Amino acid sequence: MSQAIVTRFAPSPTGFLHIGGARTALFNWLFARRHGGTFLLRIEDTDRARSTPEATQAILDGLDWLGLDHDGEVISQFERADRHAEVAHDLLAQGKAYKCFATQAEIAAFRDAARAEGKSTLFRSPWRDADHATHPDAPYVVRIKAPQSGETVIRDQVQGDVTIRNDQLDDMVLLRGDGTPVYMLAVVVDDHDMGVTHVIRGDDHLNNAARQMMIYDAMGWDVPVWAHIPLIHGEDGKKLSKRHGALGAQEYQAMGYPAAGMRNYLTRLGWSHGDYEFFTDAQAKEWFDLSGIGKSPARFDPKKLENLCGQHMAQAEDAALQQEITAYLAAAGRAPLTTAQADGLLAALPYVKERSKTFPELLDKAHFILTDRPIVPDEKAAKALDPVSCGILAQLTPHLQSVTWERDSLEVVLNDFAASQDTKFGKLAGPLRAALAGRAVTPSVFDMMLVLGRDATLARLKDAAAR
Repeated sequence: MSQAIVTRFAPSPTGFLHIGGARTALFNWLFARRHGGTFLLRIEDTDRARSTPEATQAILDGLDWLGLDHDGEVISQFERADRHAEVAHDLLAQGKAYKCFATQAEIAAFRDAARAEGKSTLFRSPWRDADHATHPDAPYVVRIKAPQSGETVIRDQVQGDVTIRNDQLDDMVLLRGDGTPVYMLAVVVDDHDMGVTHVIRGDDHLNNAARQMMIYDAMGWDVPVWAHIPLIHGEDGKKLSKRHGALGAQEYQAMGYPAAGMRNYLTRLGWSHGDYEFFTDAQAKEWFDLSGIGKSPARFDPKKLENLCGQHMAQAEDAALQQEITAYLAAAGRAPLTTAQADGLLAALPYVKERSKTFPELLDKAHFILTDRPIVPDEKAAKALDPVSCGILAQLTPHLQSVTWERDSLEVVLNDFAASQDTKFGKLAGPLRAALAGRAVTPSVFDMMLVLGRDATLARLKDAAAR
């Protein structure tokens, strides 16, 4: 593309970063990053009654967790109200907007009469072409003069061409009676002033595009490229809501999903590139285009999310994974790791990150290195430490004191010892797991021994043998 790409994400700070909003931000981020463009963040905080600093921070935190960095300063729509009003007055001066003195009671009476006569209830103001000399000294709103014939065509990159008859458009209010700008005006002015070239947003805004185009056309501004993406539905095919589980991006962080897996899943949720399901951020940035977005609502599938998260955890660099686990513990309100635990976990990650799908699952597998002596076995593990098994562990300990602490050597020693006891290693594994981790289900015995090291392994075996 020859034109410099500028996209934006413009959430309202009235709550958490909804998972659907997170996907919208992700699509805008990917499109901008693919084309070497700019990704901007605007907080649409004109609803002062519902906008809160806490919600704004929640949005920023959610984007930060997902790794969606924006360019430039965060823009507050509320702080640009004077600029929005300036455009409305400009249209007023050009004769492309007008002062409407109709009261709410008069508008309601008009609609009641139209309804009774079976006519359209779309309000047609008697002040549209009124002589200024007839204007009363009374409160008024400023309305744009909508086209009254012909058609408006929204050329959408996802939905295709969407045609709306102009006689179905009303003279939209631009400024309220108190002089404050409406949302529809603010959005257009902000997008124009920010140089936004592509508006990628949910398809619940599709009808807004026709009304917003009236302002673009009246001001002689270039209309951005539209791309209205279908909403996310739950597994039951209904719009995603609380009944389907977590909705906020930060909820997923607190549940222990890795950000890379969430990015992959949300990118794939409504967009495709061939048959690829798993891909890296670099691949997503290289491949992402608007033509790959489907027209049908995507269905949120927690199992697919977990599967992709597991693949990303398995391929993640250990140091980066440990940093994200630290952030997860804070987000989940869990106690931070001690220095010793952090060192142990880093050593254990190559052995426990495989087939883990969430951080709680990974940490559960790493329990053996995060717990302190003396190991307290759970109920099932305690059964494996009967007197006979403890006696066998006591006999095993001397065999491990001088062996080379490598997997091959350990396997030989343990298998030979099992044979000397006229059994197989599988029978020996249960007591070993109980002694080393206090659990019946653990990573490989050899993996645990390598992570723990000789001294810690022998100490735990001696503790168990002394039970």
